[in-house]
Amino acid sequence: MNWKKQIVYFLLLAFGILVVGSCVSKKDYLLKVEESQNLSRELAALRSEHDRLKRDKQALDKQVIALQEQRKDLENARAQLQLNNLSLENEVASVVDDNIKLEELLRAKSDTLSKNIVDLRDHVADLKKENRLLKVENTKLSQNIETLKVNVGSLQNHILALQKKNEALQDKANALERQRKEEILEMKGTYESLLENMESEIQKGKITITQLKGKLKVNMLDEILFDSGKTTIKPQGVEVLDRVGKILLNVKERAISIEGHTDNVPIGPELRKKYPTNWELSAARATTVARYLQEKIGINPGVLSATGYGEYQPIASNETKEGKARNRRIEILLIPKEISPISRK
Repeated sequence: MNWKKQIVYFLLLAFGILVVGSCVSKKDYLLKVEESQNLSRELAALRSEHDRLKRDKQALDKQVIALQEQRKDLENARAQLQLNNLSLENEVASVVDDNIKLEELLRAKSDTLSKNIVDLRDHVADLKKENRLLKVENTKLSQNIETLKVNVGSLQNHILALQKKNEALQDKANALERQRKEEILEMKGTYESLLENMESEIQKGKITITQLKGKLKVNMLDEILFDSGKTTIKPQGVEVLDRVGKILLNVKERAISIEGHTDNVPIGPELRKKYPTNWELSAARATTVARYLQEKIGINPGVLSATGYGEYQPIASNETKEGKARNRRIEILLIPKEISPISRK
């Protein structure tokens, strides 16, 4: 029974005891009183128990609610797990497919690698063979290097010798350059002296003086020096050669070339007995001038040369009287010794 029914029951019992008490003995009354007290205590205990049970029930209700919420959460979690499981099954299926494809790809790569390994082995064999050849070549190169070292040593010694020779040549070149400059100055002085001393003849057109590339040329018409067909120097020619010779006497480190030239008129019958052609006549006149410069002026014969060119180097046309006059000439050339006919012997 519940606690309300218990309370009614005890009240009725107590009321009954009171009613009966008036009809029972004192002993019985006391027993009833004690029983009533016991019942009251039992009732209090039942009330206390009732309150405890009520509190327990409330706690249990809360636990039931919490368990229901947990159940709901678990059901939701179960549903989520089912969804996750389905997703995982799909992923597993995808992984399986990927694994199958990967295995196929790996098999293909394995085949390729196997082929590459075979190719690499062949390549390694070729490299070993090439390495052996390179070792042989290296040995040859080492031998060549040793030979080259020896050659380099020889070349270095040769280079040192060449450097010394070059220094000597440079010194010689510097000396020659100084000499050239001195000679240029000397030639310039000689050229200016000739222009000054031969001014009258130059103005008359009997003599021309030119200077070009280290050479100086005095071109004299033969009418100044010789009569027609003659090889003896005229008094006028002697006077001219004296003036020219005195200037040439001071020239150093130069060769003096005397060149005789004629026109193309053939030698006359009487003169031909002595000079068969113009060639012999031009050579004789050039030699006469050279001997005069040696004997009368005192020029060293070692720097003198005489050459006859006859009619074969004209400077004008032989078709006119004036041209023929220009072609009959004596040329005195001052040239470097290294290109003179004397230096070639």
